[in-house]
Amino acid sequence: MMKQSSFSDVEFSGKKKRTRRERFLAEIEAITPWAALVAALLPYYPKGDGRGRPPIGLERMLRMYIVQQCFGLSDEGIEDAIYDSQAIRGFVGVDLTHESAPDATTLLKFRRLLEKHELTKRIFDEINSYLASKGLVMQEGTIVDATLIAAPPSTKNKDKKRDPEMHQSKKGNDWHFGMKAHIGADMATGLVHTVVGTAGNVSDVTQTHALLHGGEKMVLGDAGYQGVGKRAENAGKAITWHVAMKLSLRQKLKKRGVDLAKEKLERAKGSVRAKVEHCFHVVKCLFKHRKTRYRGLAKNNAQLFTLFGFANLVLARRYLGSQHTQVAS
Repeated sequence: MMKQSSFSDVEFSGKKKRTRRERFLAEIEAITPWAALVAALLPYYPKGDGRGRPPIGLERMLRMYIVQQCFGLSDEGIEDAIYDSQAIRGFVGVDLTHESAPDATTLLKFRRLLEKHELTKRIFDEINSYLASKGLVMQEGTIVDATLIAAPPSTKNKDKKRDPEMHQSKKGNDWHFGMKAHIGADMATGLVHTVVGTAGNVSDVTQTHALLHGGEKMVLGDAGYQGVGKRAENAGKAITWHVAMKLSLRQKLKKRGVDLAKEKLERAKGSVRAKVEHCFHVVKCLFKHRKTRYRGLAKNNAQLFTLFGFANLVLARRYLGSQHTQVAS
């Protein structure tokens, strides 16, 4: 049966300009391995018992959840966005002439289902398996890095205190309250293959072993990973460690002789490590995830897997042939 178009659909399809939001959603639509993601989640999704209202389709809920993460929206925010935006409505697959959009409570239950069964990790793994099948993960070298994600410092809540699982961390001369996202990224493409979330006061170098997939011949890290090869958990690994020189020592290098060669080496290592910043840019700037949305590490870690999984898809567009776009505000 052919779906009848509403007046808003006809007006939307006839407009001349295609917005950045439409282009972005079209690319996510094209490069996401929908069949694999749905198959991975299906065994855990409610089937319905024939009594009462049947559950909303799994793919529709997955699409709603993905749009929420890609645009940094709350549960209520994405519900409103479906009613406000034809582009988002079309991506989720909601036809307002025949049905209502899934409400915020339904999305909350879906997200809790993902968290309970650690399904965001499955989403991350399925995306990486898809990218690996396209030849985009070389697995011979890893770049390790970490970024701070702020948490609300306010104590104006029911418990009258800040999130006990978040902690202070000093970067330069500034103190930051929140958590850290530690990642291991492929040296050739910059795509993230491992994610670990910790409190903000956890040292970067202590998480290095957890960021390796085991097949590396080479690992690069910034100055925060000094001494990584001497740690007990990394002893005996056949890995060449390339760690940046401390800034205080680098500033003392002279512009001649051996010191000049060392400076050139540091620049070469820095140019390779720079690839890891691309995924942080997507998560923090495009997906607007600069601050934790939930209390506790478990929920925020679950969200990180989804964010970095889809950051990989966004970054992979250059290799899969899609043109670069930006997420519209």
